[in-house]
Amino acid sequence: MARFFIDRPVFAWVIAIVIMLAGVLSIRALPIEQYPKVAPPTVAISAAYPGASAETVENAVTQVIEQRLTGIDYLRYFTSNSSDGSMSITLTFEPEADPDIAQVQTQNKVQGAISQLPQEVQALGVTVTKSNDNFLLIIGVYSEDGSMSQGELSDMLVSNFRDPISRVSGVGSVTVFGEQHAMRIWLDPAKLYSYNLTPLDVQRAVQVQNTDISAGQLGGMPA
Repeated sequence: MARFFIDRPVFAWVIAIVIMLAGVLSIRALPIEQYPKVAPPTVAISAAYPGASAETVENAVTQVIEQRLTGIDYLRYFTSNSSDGSMSITLTFEPEADPDIAQVQTQNKVQGAISQLPQEVQALGVTVTKSNDNFLLIIGVYSEDGSMSQGELSDMLVSNFRDPISRVSGVGSVTVFGEQHAMRIWLDPAKLYSYNLTPLDVQRAVQVQNTDISAGQLGGMPA
């Protein structure tokens, strides 16, 4: 075969030109992907259980949700992490899986476990997002003149920037590392015992005092 084209160089050039023209004409019809799927799709599940230890979170939240993660299409494996007051589960799917369908199926499975979770977890909600745990961008924010503390900067970022950035196309999640405005209460066990109270009673009292009530309006029509 090689000797055939060596003895006929004109014919070989014609074949090469025809192949080149065929490639040029078909290049627009070839499937081209600018960013190929190198990493498999992942879906993250996160929940908070304030005041609970890592063991309590594992037994009361993580294991309950894990038992529901069956029958999901293209699910390869999942990993979980339980810590004091919070938990996270990362589900990894096959590369051919549709991330949107994977998120919907995972959300449906999690909804079946909501009723079995503690009331505190149900009140805060369980979040299901399609995102990768790897950080693509980390931004450091500081006050040039020192007029704002770390807590004030964190509170400003959470209140004004986290949600708008989360809505940007291609952003999976936004995490703010820092303190936020909150109230911490230290309890005296001896005084609690003398008043026959428990930490749950104090928590309920704070929640009752923290309720927002509509003041209504003057001169308005009756409801």
